[in-house]
Amino acid sequence: MKIMKRAWKLLLLFLMGMIVSESTAYAKESKEVKVAFTHDLHSHLEPFYLEEDGKEQQVGGFARIMTYLNEQRQSEENFLYLDGGDFSMGTLYQTVYTTQAAELRMLGYLGADAATFGNHEFDYRSKGLADMLQAAKDSGDEIPPLVVCNIDWEATLKSEKAEEGAILQEAFEMYGVKPYIIVEKGGVKIAIIGVFGKDSLECAPTCALTFRDPVEAVKDTVEEIQKQENADVIICVSHSGTWEDEKKSEDELLAKGVPELDLIVSGHTHSILEEPIIHGNTVIVSTGEYGARVGTLSMTQKEDGRWSLTDYKLTLMDEAYPEEKEAAEKIKELGATIDSDYLSRFGFTKDQVLARNPWEFTGINGLGEKLQEEPLGNLLADSYRYVVNNSDTGDANPAMVAVVPSGCIRDTFHKDKDITVSDAFQTLSLGSGPDGIPGYPLVSAYFTGKELKTMAEVDASISPMMTTAQLYVSGLTYTINPSRMILNKVTDVKFQDMDGNVQELEDDKLYRLIADLYSGQMLGAVTEQSYGILSIVPKDAQGNEIPIEQLEEHIIYVDGQELKAWECVARYLDSFEKETEAKEPEIPEYYSTTHDRKVVENDSSLGAVLKNPNGIALAVFAAAAGFVIIIILVIALIVRWRKKKKRCAGRKL
Repeated sequence: MKIMKRAWKLLLLFLMGMIVSESTAYAKESKEVKVAFTHDLHSHLEPFYLEEDGKEQQVGGFARIMTYLNEQRQSEENFLYLDGGDFSMGTLYQTVYTTQAAELRMLGYLGADAATFGNHEFDYRSKGLADMLQAAKDSGDEIPPLVVCNIDWEATLKSEKAEEGAILQEAFEMYGVKPYIIVEKGGVKIAIIGVFGKDSLECAPTCALTFRDPVEAVKDTVEEIQKQENADVIICVSHSGTWEDEKKSEDELLAKGVPELDLIVSGHTHSILEEPIIHGNTVIVSTGEYGARVGTLSMTQKEDGRWSLTDYKLTLMDEAYPEEKEAAEKIKELGATIDSDYLSRFGFTKDQVLARNPWEFTGINGLGEKLQEEPLGNLLADSYRYVVNNSDTGDANPAMVAVVPSGCIRDTFHKDKDITVSDAFQTLSLGSGPDGIPGYPLVSAYFTGKELKTMAEVDASISPMMTTAQLYVSGLTYTINPSRMILNKVTDVKFQDMDGNVQELEDDKLYRLIADLYSGQMLGAVTEQSYGILSIVPKDAQGNEIPIEQLEEHIIYVDGQELKAWECVARYLDSFEKETEAKEPEIPEYYSTTHDRKVVENDSSLGAVLKNPNGIALAVFAAAAGFVIIIILVIALIVRWRKKKKRCAGRKL
């Protein structure tokens, strides 16, 4: 009898153990998390026009995003919203960055569970970023946790920018910036890490911080999380990006280097991943720029503790999502001081109409994708020369050439729409100058005719590989043959005025060139970056070389104020006259087409390929000829040796 009782007890314990085991496995398997994500919002708090697939419509805006997020939260207890950085720089709302912290406060209003820094958060330099964080904290609004794990404070505080680094260290501590945070959603414990990428740092010339290698820093942070936290899922908000070349795609390298990551929200490259990239158990997602789309995904935990993707979509924030009224009011409130605090110094107002655009310009996502002249690029470059040559800048020499890289153009002008001051600002909205006032200032520098030809060659040879480097030029005309060897694709470069008249460039003559500060610094870095193969050295009017770090000393001032790139666009548009009293000013027909500023002639014939070789090509040809001569000599020696060997063999016989 006792034996039977023990047997029943054992059986009962066994069954109970099975039930507990099954229920535990089921509970573990049934854990779910839903994530909404954005990145590269670039101050687009309000809806904007998007041209896509031949259709133009208003999309985006934080008030529409709020409506969408509210819908998701109603149906999901374990709902997470994350942002991958570059939440600032792109519209006039960035002009109150240091005083209102509009972007960060609106991310808090949207209920962001975490965000990270992008390179453009450093555009206002260390003090600007510190002031923005302080303004956000002082507002009393709900603000999102900020995470970044790879700042090397020790190296920063020993660097040449230690003073600025100390300002940021104090500001980050005040705000509460951390390497990672832990949040719980619906019983799911989530670790969220932030990381700042290598290319992001290269795109942040005013950043005073020193960063550790992203992969190594994330790996160390994951190890810390695994030791100290009992997290169910590990997510990384990364401002590193994905690229077509997998070997250079930073967030793919991160996924491979730190396979413990379950999810990477990938910012920086503005990638639209209609399908996620998956490496092992790590999912990489991106939803594009400006909040035109919000990405969402669902993940379910598997028996082994890792997570499987069960749903993924990118949702266009179009008219299907009406603006949430309270969010719209909040945005209006945050932008109330734009006119008084910023635009008043330029004599403009936010909604002031400058001109109407009757022409079809290339959409912003298409700019730079193809090596070609662009009417919009012509207009922007012409605006620099127009304003500089019609202002007292302290330099009597006219601006002969102006350049605008495609990567600096942040928006286009839409057909049959009025162009406001806000629209003009958005075309060239990046950065700030030493004055700390939003907008990159223009710089003036002198280059020889030979260097201007080299600049055209950089455009022809480099921009197909780096679309953001494509140059739109005022003052030059040049012909490109893509069939020729790299760094020898340009066959003809001349000066060209607005009427299409051309004249030869003199190799040793100095010409005054205008660019924004960032672009001038990039041009000045060509010699170093090409290891001396290409030579483009900024000079003053007397021909003295200007070190890159001293280029700020050549900023253009008008009436004691930095001349901003976007300001030139606004003033140029404002200069267009009415055709009649009844008709408002329009962008002239001149900008409805191209004007042979950049002529692309693909000709693979031998004559075209060898025509007008430059110094680099001649050196390559000489090296190739030398190599061929060496090969011929070696072959001749081998033949001679074999003949001699045969003769010797014959004698032995």
